Amino acid sequence: MTYPTEQNPAGRWRRPIATYSIVARDQSGSMGVAVQSHWFSVGSMVPYIESGVGAVATQSVPNPSHGPRALELLRSGEEPATVLEHLLEGDPERAFRQIGIVDHLGRVAGYTGDSCIPEAGHLIGEQYSVQANIMGRASVWRAMADAFEAADGDLTERLMTALEAAETQGGDIRGKQSAAIVVVRPQPTGIASEDRLFDLRVEDHPHPLRELRRLIQLRRAYIALIEGDEFLSKNDFEAALSAYQAASEMVSDSATGGEAAFWTGIAFAARGRLDEASVYLRRAQIQWDGWVRLVPRLTASGIISDDDLAERLRIAMVGADD
Repeated sequence: MTYPTEQNPAGRWRRPIATYSIVARDQSGSMGVAVQSHWFSVGSMVPYIESGVGAVATQSVPNPSHGPRALELLRSGEEPATVLEHLLEGDPERAFRQIGIVDHLGRVAGYTGDSCIPEAGHLIGEQYSVQANIMGRASVWRAMADAFEAADGDLTERLMTALEAAETQGGDIRGKQSAAIVVVRPQPTGIASEDRLFDLRVEDHPHPLRELRRLIQLRRAYIALIEGDEFLSKNDFEAALSAYQAASEMVSDSATGGEAAFWTGIAFAARGRLDEASVYLRRAQIQWDGWVRLVPRLTASGIISDDDLAERLRIAMVGADD
């Protein structure tokens, strides 16, 4: 695209972001965007999302203003189809655009410009839109839609299933490089970072979807750890223990550097269950010696009741002679 055409009157070079993506809302009201591409850091360019407002994917030859502008229009009450009209109106490069939009009510719009590089297309379903360009096969977006509709689990799992289905059809004709997923709560909390249940990016990897799946599972473990922290701050030790144990079972000890095992052990210790605590604390110490040094510091915050208990736990981790 280096010479003037009807679609590109300025004749400017625009390298296309070859991508497949999905925007969706589920019955809980959560919304999400997931994307994979042979492009570095695709997650920094394609997804735009805001809890209680909507989710947008803009790709192929994206206009950087389209994502923020779409959210602004959705926030003002415009429905996705109207938002799409506003974005494309007067856009001299609209033939190269590809956009998917879903709002907080589940209304959807999608667009694939006539000059998007084949194979390119989109498909709109109930509360979702899938879109793809520069694909190996024209079956990619249909496979994504079918997989999303058939998938079980929460929205994050269903979005990942859609991405994986695209790859089974060949995905991007150039290969794969980066991926991202963002999922927000049904209702905004007033704190944008708290609204994002999942906000994960694989910037550059030979198997980006495989790595994204690993990060999702790790994020689930940390969500459980955070829940445990909240229960512990309310002195609900049994609930904290349950959350910490769940986290420690989701991933290996090495995946969290012993974090999940450590806090599970501390929760057991807080309930006086020292034999069980010792098992988890030793698992943490195997991963990182720093956990041993952390134990005595927990008395200052009241997580560990006294110095004597802290010393007993330290010995449980390293032995009486250390």
